[in-house]
Amino acid sequence: MTELKRIADSFAEGKTAFMPYFTIGYPDYETSLEVVKACADAGADLMELGMPFSDPLADGPTIQHSTQVALENGITVKKCLNAVSELRSAGVEIPLILMGYINPVLAYGVEKFVIDAAQAGVSGFIIPDMPPNEAKEMSALCKEYELDIIFLIPPNSTDERIRLVTELSSGFVYLVSVLGITGERDALPVALSGFIKKVRSQTKKSLAVGFGISTPEQAATVGEVANGVIVGSALIKTVGQADNPVAAAGEFVRSLKEALLRK
Repeated sequence: MTELKRIADSFAEGKTAFMPYFTIGYPDYETSLEVVKACADAGADLMELGMPFSDPLADGPTIQHSTQVALENGITVKKCLNAVSELRSAGVEIPLILMGYINPVLAYGVEKFVIDAAQAGVSGFIIPDMPPNEAKEMSALCKEYELDIIFLIPPNSTDERIRLVTELSSGFVYLVSVLGITGERDALPVALSGFIKKVRSQTKKSLAVGFGISTPEQAATVGEVANGVIVGSALIKTVGQADNPVAAAGEFVRSLKEALLRK
């Protein structure tokens, strides 16, 4: 297998990176791996892989359901790391970012988690309930093992918070489009463009937007003003309703990727 693509390299100048989110272990372990492969084959530039947790505070009902199913399927942190290893062995070379909550990471052991993740082929982490100013240990370990750590900026953030998050994030900066939890929305927030411009004024790092994006049209609109688009709930809903989940995932990703290429 060739050298794995780094996260920052996914945000090539002049194009908008597309990052689907999918829960490891939904609707079952093997299908979730095939879904990730299909997403990569369909043009996903990088993938956010959800590690299931019993109390996913940032997630809406669609992702909450997928994580509950995954937990019932016996998915653990170790299983998620194994999933990345299997995906790498299967030839998936795009960046794979583990998204999960801090309690399972602490239970596993922060240092062991980062080391095992690096060995598995993980590219970076998103831990939404880990405050950036309390992430010194994990940030140092990520730097040591050449992994990225990405923090979130909600739209009500102060200038001080924006400066802190943009300084500490590596790979890209995750902008939350709306206050509240993940999930599909009928329309994008009116203030989204201004929010992106506000953060852009404070950093040259790539900005990716997530929460509430579900259609090719919405993705293209966000892609006009951001460096990356993140979509999770709509993909999980598509997979959950499909007779052929893997094919449906590929078609969904292809449609959004094509919309971003046309923007």
